[in-house]
Amino acid sequence: MTAQDALARHRMNRAQEALQEADLLADQGHYNTALNRVYYAAFYAARALLALNRLDSSRHGGVIALIQKHFVSSGIISDDVARVLPQAFARRQVTDYGDFAQATAEEVTKLREEVVRFLSACERVLAES
Repeated sequence: MTAQDALARHRMNRAQEALQEADLLADQGHYNTALNRVYYAAFYAARALLALNRLDSSRHGGVIALIQKHFVSSGIISDDVARVLPQAFARRQVTDYGDFAQATAEEVTKLREEVVRFLSACERVLAES
């Protein structure tokens, strides 16, 4: 296993952990924080893919742009699946920084389902590399 493969696997493990954390938080009614962890699950998975190509960004928007350029535009990840990444980022921004923003259980559940699809697509790419 190469160093970049090990890094990609580590990041996917972090993605799965973040998803588990989201479930625990949602079960306790902490929907804003659960939404944050759902987003980070997608973010870590995206960075796992970038590690395969020795790419990364210090900014969330940069990670999103690199995923679009290197994985969506080339058809490796479908746009239908990948669009959850910028959507989750935007929603996380609102719930993390908005004074009166409140996520709902339904919103977290729906976003989680879409992020699971994204993680599955990322796992497929990692398995094929």
